[in-house]
Amino acid sequence: MNVKRALVVGSNGLLGQKVTEFLVRGSAHKVTMCSVEPVPVVHLNSAHYVQVDITSKKDVKKVVHAVEPDVIINCAAMTNVDACEKEREFAWKINTEGVEHLIEAARKNNSKIFHISTDYIFDGKSGPYDETARPEPLSYYGKTKLASENALLLSGLDYFIARTMVLYGTGINVKSNFAIWLIENLEKNLPVKIVDDQFGNPTLVDDLAQGLVNAIELGKSGIYHFAGRDIISRYDFALRLAHVFSFEPSLIIPIKTAQLNQPAPRPMKSGLITLKAEVELGYRPSTTEQGLLILKSQLSRLPKKMPDSAPLPSSGRGPHSKR
Repeated sequence: MNVKRALVVGSNGLLGQKVTEFLVRGSAHKVTMCSVEPVPVVHLNSAHYVQVDITSKKDVKKVVHAVEPDVIINCAAMTNVDACEKEREFAWKINTEGVEHLIEAARKNNSKIFHISTDYIFDGKSGPYDETARPEPLSYYGKTKLASENALLLSGLDYFIARTMVLYGTGINVKSNFAIWLIENLEKNLPVKIVDDQFGNPTLVDDLAQGLVNAIELGKSGIYHFAGRDIISRYDFALRLAHVFSFEPSLIIPIKTAQLNQPAPRPMKSGLITLKAEVELGYRPSTTEQGLLILKSQLSRLPKKMPDSAPLPSSGRGPHSKR
């Protein structure tokens, strides 16, 4: 696909930063970044930044009209699952209405939308899932993301939906995720309670970003699954992280999901089958150990002090884990 102009929505987030970084590596792409914050957290000479609130139809229309992007990559979302359960109106505005605003603006500009979705559109009773599996979301977060998918399917636009899960990695001033939350606690020798009855593929953000760029450059459309190589429990992921980072594994205490009394129900036996992306897009998902070694190397190149995060209750997915 001959992409000259790309608009990355939610560029200040973990995935948005990675997608922007990978896109600007190719000099053929003219990249515009946008997020709700007034300034970018990453300054790239080859990428322009515009402040945009995805819940504002006016904001979205204005930036799409100005940039005239060939592709819009939507990395913006409210991904705190329990917060979505409690703040339903706000979650709908970001996760569903925000996508509808992008669709309306893209239609006038003939832009293609690349959208990020989640395994939470499934009920987690019979995973892992391929792209043809029937969605049955349990949580309000899952319902907002399924609604955004349906909006794209019915839009008449050219679209690409990338479903992913348990996204982890590092970036500049990004919200904590399961792996980073574990590292912050274990390096302080603090015990963590991790569920051993939720299963899925932890996904390195770099892998997802590269998969998206591959899809853009190949001009692919439709629904694809992007996730890590291994389907494991949250508890097993924590143990493997402790091994790679040389933390004390006895600090990791297995518990059941029911003990957490979380507001939003979780898919228990989840997981995404990535064969379609591997065959058609050259997607090469990392194993758990490979992904954690990459993360360790990336963290070693950052300043010693990691970003502070607010104290949060122990959970199976970490405080702000997406998908």
